[in-house]
Amino acid sequence: MKPSLKLSFLRLAILVLLPFILDSCGTSYTAPVTYTIGGMVTGLSGTGLVLQDNGGNNLPVAASGIFTFTTAVNSGGAYAVTVLTQPSNPVQNCMVTNGSGTASANVTTVQVTCVNVFTIGGMVSGLSGSGLVLQDNGGNNLSVTANGSFTFTAAVNSGGAYAVTVFTRPSNPLQNCAVTNGSGAAAANVTNVQVTCTIAFTIGGTVTNLAAASGGVVLQDIGGNNLSVTANGSFTFTTPVDTGTAYAVTVFTQPSSPAQTCSVANGSGMANANVTNIAVNCGHNEWAWMSGSNNPNPPNQNGIYGTQGVTGAGNVPGARNFGPVSWTDTSGNLWLFGGNGLDSAGTTGDLNDLWEYSIQNREWTWVSGSNLVKQKGTYGILNTPAAANVPGARDNAVSWIDASGNLWLFGGEGYDSTAAFGYLNDLWEYSVSNKEWTWKGGSNLVNQSGVYGSLKTAAPTNIPGARGFSTVQIISGEVWLFGGFGNDSAVTPPEQDNLNDLWVYTLSSGEWTWMGGSNLVDEVGVYGTKGKVDPANIPGARFSPATWTDTSGNFWLFGGSNQELNLTVDSFNDLWEFSTVSNEWTWMNGSNLLNQIGTYGMMGAAASGNTPGGRSDLFSWTDPSGNFWLFGGFGYDSTNNPATNLGDLSDLWEYSVSTNEWTWKNGPNVDNQNGTFGTLLQLAPGNVPQSREGGASWTDASGNLWLFGGSGLNAFNDLWMYFP
Repeated sequence: MKPSLKLSFLRLAILVLLPFILDSCGTSYTAPVTYTIGGMVTGLSGTGLVLQDNGGNNLPVAASGIFTFTTAVNSGGAYAVTVLTQPSNPVQNCMVTNGSGTASANVTTVQVTCVNVFTIGGMVSGLSGSGLVLQDNGGNNLSVTANGSFTFTAAVNSGGAYAVTVFTRPSNPLQNCAVTNGSGAAAANVTNVQVTCTIAFTIGGTVTNLAAASGGVVLQDIGGNNLSVTANGSFTFTTPVDTGTAYAVTVFTQPSSPAQTCSVANGSGMANANVTNIAVNCGHNEWAWMSGSNNPNPPNQNGIYGTQGVTGAGNVPGARNFGPVSWTDTSGNLWLFGGNGLDSAGTTGDLNDLWEYSIQNREWTWVSGSNLVKQKGTYGILNTPAAANVPGARDNAVSWIDASGNLWLFGGEGYDSTAAFGYLNDLWEYSVSNKEWTWKGGSNLVNQSGVYGSLKTAAPTNIPGARGFSTVQIISGEVWLFGGFGNDSAVTPPEQDNLNDLWVYTLSSGEWTWMGGSNLVDEVGVYGTKGKVDPANIPGARFSPATWTDTSGNFWLFGGSNQELNLTVDSFNDLWEFSTVSNEWTWMNGSNLLNQIGTYGMMGAAASGNTPGGRSDLFSWTDPSGNFWLFGGFGYDSTNNPATNLGDLSDLWEYSVSTNEWTWKNGPNVDNQNGTFGTLLQLAPGNVPQSREGGASWTDASGNLWLFGGSGLNAFNDLWMYFP
């Protein structure tokens, strides 16, 4: 017998005899107690499921049902059942419950539940940058380097949620990638997630005049992307904007320590390149040339109309000598109508062209009317809108905008339905949404006398006489109109001269009411005592004053002129307040004498003795704080020389209602000055428009002041923005 076989036989003999040997020695032996580990598999439809116990005992499972591991566990021993290999074909995710513990009997409660799982993927398009990382359910990251299909590495249980987002946007070039079909509950392999990448541009600019200890200013783009800026200099928002989409930068939180008011210029537009010209100024008092000709002594500029209704980068209204009217619509766009100026052929005369200027796109659109001068009105049927309707060419009408965003126009000097030239008292409404004019009231013939009716009594037959150079303000849904140059109540012969009548037009009823002043021309003013209200007070007859509305709903009036029969023009610098509640006037500031020079004081410093010189045909605005602003006009500067102190002005003034004080804010205190244009679209401390009178003015949604055209040494078609 071989030695190895002998050894094996000996070992077997020892094992067989060992219990008897131990027993004969007085020691008993008990075999260890063991328990099986098992349970139930449910939902299994794939192949390849392998379970494992205690990190080593593997058990392939081919079907749902009862399973038991081959290796038992000693009594009191630990078990830990896990899934070693998940099923495939179809892919499943099997989860173990009751999978661990200490064996004190055969374990049959381990539960393995298998569910189908689905992959999450889709398609990337437009990718040209590098570094795109997608993420599913806030954790499964996937780098994508090229356009085409993608699939996340981690599948999702049937019915489980998926949520695909962009974790890192591409750079070089910078791109925004938008996810569509990115979330849902997985009921099959998801292949329709779309990731579309577009070139993106950063939005930024410069902050100036921010106090070092102010705590900073918080800017916001598109109503959600906030950026805290704590120092002067350049800034860039963290979220770029897709090419061709809008940006709109505003001040979200003003500096507080010390308190400052920062405003935004060039804050909105369409991103077609990285935006770097947004100006956030916490010191203010700067002009920017925005459009039109910058020749300080330009040959009068023709209008470049383009195609009606089509915006064009080269479009611009022709130079206007005097008398266009303006509106700011509910979307913040600037509107301009008519005036005396140049048409597309370079001919000067009254116009009836309607223009819209988009602050966002910085472009003009010719909307309505003719591109040639001296057009008669097409009235159509009263109160009936029509595409063919259009007011006749005119200058020095008045305008307002109603609560629905419709534009209104009254009177002026121009052409009626027969092409006769004279003063008008027709009332028009333009629907911005329907792009149609409606003749709402008044005559379609020139030089009509006023129908005054009874004082303070509305009537459908009431109508102010034909006039131009008057002024209006809209207060609580009612339109207040004062004075101008035109026809009074006299019929035979009609009297035409300076007026001081006050009217209110109620939009809801469409009726006029004569509220005060005279129904005859050339009435002198009754001033009373400065600062004291009196029922007898009334401003004298005048044309081309400035008006404002304060935050309490009161009507304010400044300056204007009174032209005598010998063509002598006398100018006022008196400031009046009219209470629409008590129907009483108060002389608040300025002189009760004509032709006063300006008292400028120190630039930027308010003082009780400051007052602008007498003037007419000026530009005027109201800012969001309720302060009144005026610019230029034809009148008197600071000098005492009668031969040189009357001319076109370019001084800018602010009036505080709360303190009853004027502040000279900007511009020269002498007349007939050339402008300093600087760089297009750029604010600068030295910029100032040329001295002028008779243009159009607007206030935008950010409180910036805008002016267009007018005349001085020449007629202008330049557009300016002032940053208060």
